[in-house]
Amino acid sequence: MNPVHVVVVAYGDPSSLEDCLAALGGGYPVIVVDNSSSLATRDVVIRAGATYHDPGENVGFAAAVNRGLELVPLRGTDILLLNPDAVISPDAVERLRRALHAGSSVACVAPAQHRPGSEKDSPVCWPWPSAARAWTEAVGLGRFRGGWGYVIASVLLVRGDAFVDVGGLDEGFFLYAEEADWERRATRRGWSVSYCPEASASHVGAATDDDSDRREVRFHAGVETYMRKWHGSIRWHSYQVATVLTALRRAAVSTGGRRRASLRLARLYASGPARQARTRAMVPERPHHVPVLDGDTPMNGERDP
Repeated sequence: MNPVHVVVVAYGDPSSLEDCLAALGGGYPVIVVDNSSSLATRDVVIRAGATYHDPGENVGFAAAVNRGLELVPLRGTDILLLNPDAVISPDAVERLRRALHAGSSVACVAPAQHRPGSEKDSPVCWPWPSAARAWTEAVGLGRFRGGWGYVIASVLLVRGDAFVDVGGLDEGFFLYAEEADWERRATRRGWSVSYCPEASASHVGAATDDDSDRREVRFHAGVETYMRKWHGSIRWHSYQVATVLTALRRAAVSTGGRRRASLRLARLYASGPARQARTRAMVPERPHHVPVLDGDTPMNGERDP
């Protein structure tokens, strides 16, 4: 079975990263791409025996993953994308490996996830964003929608050969929705996406950014980027209107914090999430770029000298 290499994109406080790396038990080669260029993070990485790579600036999640992928041989290798605030055991990784190789066309597989201390599963499988689904929500029929299209990348095992075939993550996405885009491209090329509930991981979520407003704007800016790329401006604007109406409908039947959150979302979509993200310097404006990964010529990372 293919060897596993781990790629972690780090940012901010490295305390959760320490737990993340320790849980792997030193059983896999690990590359940590540090978007915060932090000496404290570097120390944690070196102590764990992992490879440290500093891109020199916060290049965003997609570009940082691509930097990590450049450092490993991809052909005949499985790549575990792992958030620094996620914890997965070697046993769960092995379950993912078996699920990934259960079929020759499986590009990636995600485990069940839960918050630390909770046995309740967090959402991992999501439908592709579309104007039709947004309008289903707007008219109050969202509970009837079925099926899912992609899995989140907080813990995701990807076949290296799929990266070589599909390309890297699109660097036009700064944060959020890049995995939906990559998995959409993979399925268009005949690959499939899988979910393995027999494997489980814990994931704090949002541990790299304690600003909830910034996270919300960045998330929805990612959705807008996805919608514009895959469905064009007209369908994006349809999605935008439907989401405003959904938020206003929920605000009308809610009170307190939920009402305020719904009104905030309506205002965000009315003004445009991507525009807000750029105006408030939360997301840089970048063209779409999917790097070609040859999978055979890994670069050198940095270890403790």
